[in-house]
Amino acid sequence: VQLVESGGGLAQPGGSLRLSCVVSGFDISNHGMSWARQAPGKGREFVAAIDWGGLHTLYGDSVKGRFTVSRDNFNNILFLQMDGLKPEDSSLYSCGRTVSWATVIDTSIDTYVDWGQGTQVTVSS
Repeated sequence: VQLVESGGGLAQPGGSLRLSCVVSGFDISNHGMSWARQAPGKGREFVAAIDWGGLHTLYGDSVKGRFTVSRDNFNNILFLQMDGLKPEDSSLYSCGRTVSWATVIDTSIDTYVDWGQGTQVTVSS
């Protein structure tokens, strides 16, 4: 099982970035998927999740209305479109999957496993 994130980098406040999570080793169409972030010295924070079919999404309060999670089950890729970026969005962003195919997505970090190494997002002028 391997989840590899990309698309991070430096963005200005108000700018946009699109993160990708390329998955190998399992079929993402059988799992809910999630994005989370972790700043230095802090715990992992839930950002967004999407159910296996892409019909149901959840967002953390701090990103609601600015970030959009989506998925491409055919190519086994998860995305996070980040608009209206703020300096407080600076963090290491990782993707994970639900612990089993039957698990319903929610906002608890413990619902997800197999986190990737992450991609760094820095928002600064």
